[in-house]
Amino acid sequence: MDDVAAKLNIVPPAGIPAVTEAAMVATATKGRFEMFVLAMSAGALIGMGFIFFTTSQMAAGTQEWYGLTKVVGGLSFSVGLVLVVLTGGDLFTSTTMSIVPLIRRKIAFSTWAAHWGVVYLGNLVGAVGLAALVLLAGTPMQGHGAWGAVAVNSANAKVSHTWLQAFILGILANVLVCLAIWTSNAGRSLVDKLLAITGPIALFVASGFEHSVANMFMIPMGLLVKNYGGDTFWNSPGVQAAGLTRESVNDLTLSSFFLDNLVPVTLGNIVGGALLVAVFYWAAYTRREH
Repeated sequence: MDDVAAKLNIVPPAGIPAVTEAAMVATATKGRFEMFVLAMSAGALIGMGFIFFTTSQMAAGTQEWYGLTKVVGGLSFSVGLVLVVLTGGDLFTSTTMSIVPLIRRKIAFSTWAAHWGVVYLGNLVGAVGLAALVLLAGTPMQGHGAWGAVAVNSANAKVSHTWLQAFILGILANVLVCLAIWTSNAGRSLVDKLLAITGPIALFVASGFEHSVANMFMIPMGLLVKNYGGDTFWNSPGVQAAGLTRESVNDLTLSSFFLDNLVPVTLGNIVGGALLVAVFYWAAYTRREH
């Protein structure tokens, strides 16, 4: 395997844990201001990915090849994580992998906890701030309201899971997100990283798994459109064609965002990223050495 990796000029599988750990230590020990700014950037860039996703799904429910439209949506969304990686953004879901340097005492508990807290808050501020800008830009009225209808329907679907479903969907999503980051760490070129990220991210989005940072944009976006779109939005042809009414999204509220989605999905993301990727591969490749 190492010979193959050398020929392809990539990091072999057994070498990825060390590369990932070094990256996690570097991000966890940055200055708090830099960390917060890069976290805001990451939250906004993931939101940009969902803007692209939403655009690709306008009137998708009327298409014969509905599954194919979801794949297109997943590929569209992957742009968001590609931009996060290439700009050095700090994303909470991949930050969960810093559990390994904590276990190995490469970082102090206080440093680890502060990193998680700062990044989570920064992601939320960046994502919600972008949602507000999108509303003010009038983007929800694209396609005669079809864009906003997709945003509201998507947000409503996300708060309609049971708590257990949201938790498990969060696990599945972050297994794929962290595998995207993990495998991208094997690459040495821009193309390597692009290819490593795109597939797993398209898979998780197309399959309807739940990502806490993406939801920090998507659900507030739906809430803003629902509450501030006004009669112009609700009476638009795109909304009528989608069969969307104010009454059909009564369960889409601020409390349902936090309690029915963000809390269980975040916990699921932690399990998926920290345990099922970071600790799993650390145990597989490097536990005996340490």
